[in-house]
Amino acid sequence: MKLQPGREAVVRVAVATLWSRPEAVRPVDRPALDAPADVAAWISGMDADQQVGECVLSQLLLGERVLVTALRPDGWAHVVAVEQPAARLDPRGYPGWLPAAQLTPRPAHAAPAPDDAAPAPADNQGAPVGPWVVDATVTALHAAPAGEPVVAGVILGTRLTLAGPPVDGWRPVHAPGQDRPLWLPDAHLVPPPTAPPSPADVLTVAARLRDVAYVWGGVSAYGIDCSGLVHLAWRRFGVVLPRDAADQAGATTPLPLGTERVGDLYFFARPGRQIHHIGFVSAAPDGDADRRILHACYRHRRVLEEAMPADRTATLVGAHRV
Repeated sequence: MKLQPGREAVVRVAVATLWSRPEAVRPVDRPALDAPADVAAWISGMDADQQVGECVLSQLLLGERVLVTALRPDGWAHVVAVEQPAARLDPRGYPGWLPAAQLTPRPAHAAPAPDDAAPAPADNQGAPVGPWVVDATVTALHAAPAGEPVVAGVILGTRLTLAGPPVDGWRPVHAPGQDRPLWLPDAHLVPPPTAPPSPADVLTVAARLRDVAYVWGGVSAYGIDCSGLVHLAWRRFGVVLPRDAADQAGATTPLPLGTERVGDLYFFARPGRQIHHIGFVSAAPDGDADRRILHACYRHRRVLEEAMPADRTATLVGAHRV
């Protein structure tokens, strides 16, 4: 099978980067364009200014579904990332460009799309069935138990379809673009959720990404932006939130300031402007002067937890709950 416009495909690399247009790609971006992509080398090779270049729109994880809308002779594909809602850009999902070599036609055993916070179905013994989720911050898929890595850099929140029972602490899974099952440590996978998570559970996952570099458009444990952190942490629990902060505000429930709880979300906007920043409530507030936030911070160029600075408080426009 070949990629075809109008049909779905899935990402076959651990992390694929979605670009504004092929012509915007810079020489420093070369490691992110290969199949396999070396996202760790790409991010470590950029300086702080290059990490916030607006040529990057988002990132997609192994097995993530896209709708192919155009193919160019030079090897680029225009896609809509259907698992990253972006109502302001395209009602179908987040649009952008990526190398066609990082995609493969959607296989029959592809993990089905998550259904927001719906619990996973269970078998007749009550065990959850369906795609399992990577819970390690970063892992790799191997050719055999304890064998050579085949797909490195697989990220927290990646959904994989099981290919059989565990063997000696390793679990076989199907991976897009691979003609046989690959293996990862069984402890790096968790079953699909049977109930919606609490906001505090999601905050615990987000906190594991503390000190990850701030990268504009990033959605990985190598580099991430503010809305990417929120999107990825909730994705770990099978909950689909929009990709961008303004859309995330529209998809969540506003709360009176002062009633927020740990794991809820703070939103920020300048007067007369749309929302531009988001972070997790990281401690129960005790008055306006004692708010704390876990966020991917553009200024500090990393994920951190801190008391909300005065300039952030000045642009705080609300607290929301998923």
